[in-house]
Amino acid sequence: MIAYLEGRLLKKDPDRILLLVNHVGYEILVPAFVMENLPEEGSDEALALYIYFHQTERTPRPVLIGFNRESEREFFELFISVETIGPLKAVKALILPVEDIAAAIEEKDTAKLKKLAGIGDRVANKIVATLQGKTGRFGRPRAASGTGEPGPKRIEEADEKDFVVQVMDVLVSRLGHKTGEAREMVADAMKRNPAIADPESLFEEIYRGGGIPGEGA
Repeated sequence: MIAYLEGRLLKKDPDRILLLVNHVGYEILVPAFVMENLPEEGSDEALALYIYFHQTERTPRPVLIGFNRESEREFFELFISVETIGPLKAVKALILPVEDIAAAIEEKDTAKLKKLAGIGDRVANKIVATLQGKTGRFGRPRAASGTGEPGPKRIEEADEKDFVVQVMDVLVSRLGHKTGEAREMVADAMKRNPAIADPESLFEEIYRGGGIPGEGA
């Protein structure tokens, strides 16, 4: 089974790409929110994708679905556990970032869920009923609440920046932390120093707070 591919983007179509990996071209379906972050067609920039591999008796031809981060693939696997939502329907539906969809599920915001392609009122309610309480770890990192200070807002704004996404990806995919654990480490570091504006500074603050156990031993 294919779980990860890294290569060069040869072609982009509205819902799929052709990725050249070691002289082999892989056709990969890509949700809209992932497609927005991909390099231009024909770019020499290396592209790495986490792959959901789909093949059944009814779908004997293997289907590859690509994601920028492992946590996005994990959310996708949870999303398709909802009755009537299969992998192909889910690929078309996911036009919003995973963080936004997870927040809508936890807040029972069916109006926002109905903005997803092909999701009507009945399915939106079924998504909430099935997944609420299971998707919180995919939301945006927040500082501890209850202080009355604007810390949580800063965390949400910082998470929109590329450097936070980069650090989260390294913590999860390279250093082996769980997504929720990595998110908490980032939130704690940003709470201690809200002025952080680049990945190097964020890593330094995480190290300073003892947030990466076992590193440097």
